[in-house]
Amino acid sequence: MSPTHKPKPPSPAPARLRPSKTRPDRPTSEKLEAASAESRREERPAPRPKRTGPPAALESHDVTKAYGELVALAPLDITIEDGEAVVLIGHNGSGKTTLLRMAAGLLEASDGWIEIHGAAAGSLDARASVAYLSDQPSFYDDLSVWEHLEYTARLHGLDDWEQHAADLLGVLGLYDRADDLPNTFSRGLRQKASIALGLLRPHRVLLVDEPFVGLDAAGKSALIELLEAERTGGITLLVATHELDFVKRVDRCLALRDGALVHDGPTSGLDVLQLVT
Repeated sequence: MSPTHKPKPPSPAPARLRPSKTRPDRPTSEKLEAASAESRREERPAPRPKRTGPPAALESHDVTKAYGELVALAPLDITIEDGEAVVLIGHNGSGKTTLLRMAAGLLEASDGWIEIHGAAAGSLDARASVAYLSDQPSFYDDLSVWEHLEYTARLHGLDDWEQHAADLLGVLGLYDRADDLPNTFSRGLRQKASIALGLLRPHRVLLVDEPFVGLDAAGKSALIELLEAERTGGITLLVATHELDFVKRVDRCLALRDGALVHDGPTSGLDVLQLVT
């Protein structure tokens, strides 16, 4: 199904596009987690001493994840302040995706807790702050890229979203594919569509899992440009990637090995290869 109104091309001073009025709302239960899902954790460990200032953008305390005897994430304590840009590195299976999914409220911790701006991960308040870009994006089979963007905008109650969406597609090189079904795309184009969807929704914390995989050189440059704009706008970034062009642009690196935190420090002089092998 093609959108009723196609966006205008991005420009330095773009004209505002008219929102579509005839397309019916789609049910929010299909393939999307219910936004009203509250954390079901019944017991939480005693918190650390209260902060004197505002809550951190992301804070964890003794958070763990285990699958039987397999420990995916060892007890982990981290604090990421508002506006920080942090890169998360580690070998495959080190716990990066586990940590990001727990912070996004998509996976429950076995013990300990994670908070987003003082709200339990997975709660309504925490979900309202977070945008999560998965390393395995999924889409509706029968919606075009533009219809996905419209659906996301209406799900989050956005007004006047069309030009922002058009500009995102323009930066990512997807503007001319707005009417196409993302499930027919290559891995790289699917990743670009997922990036546009994630950045369109409201957020104060952006959690990103291996976003550069499958992107060509132009796509990588576009994504770095978008992440830099997020950082400049005060958004907190936690990005799992080994992409050196991005690693060298942030100030702090967290490295996991076999579920344990083995490095938390500046990226200056960092030997990424040593930490991911």
